[in-house]
Amino acid sequence: MDNPSIILSTFDGRLSRSTRLILYGRAALCLGFTAAPPEVAESKDVDAIIPLADLDRLSEDDSFWDAQEATNRELGPKGLYITHLFRADQVFLRHDWEKHLVPVLRPPTRWLRLFRPATVDLVLTKMMRGDDAQDMADIRFMVQHDQVTPAQIENAFSEAVIPELVELRDAFERAKPLVRELVRKVGAASE
Repeated sequence: MDNPSIILSTFDGRLSRSTRLILYGRAALCLGFTAAPPEVAESKDVDAIIPLADLDRLSEDDSFWDAQEATNRELGPKGLYITHLFRADQVFLRHDWEKHLVPVLRPPTRWLRLFRPATVDLVLTKMMRGDDAQDMADIRFMVQHDQVTPAQIENAFSEAVIPELVELRDAFERAKPLVRELVRKVGAASE
């Protein structure tokens, strides 16, 4: 079983009510795409985005946070964690990203309702570290998998909501030409 499935199955087993979780990062690639690169199955953590509409409810849900802590304690010796739970306004996403969520059907869960952002939104999240080689490889996979076009990526760039931190704005600008080039090369290779 892949690491993200182990983490999410363990977490699901500690929950007691229906909970929406929006995956991003390598867990979203592993579980939300077919034929993902094998290395994404080795990811040591699961990252999630908390929509602003869910923030108050989730912040007050002690059972959710207790389940997260218990999962991390149980899986910590294996180096596996549910780590980054970011508010949506802390992540690069389009303004209407929630309208384009994709259900994630693996692993089977009782309480967790799993989703991932649309591919162009996942591409945006992967730009947060600028020109990071691993993130660019993940972007290449997503662009190839879903045949993302230059028009789609330019539209995502223009609609992206970037947090007001200079470092993040710089990272976005560093990543844009690399992502444009990846999209161009993938498109040219498929013609």
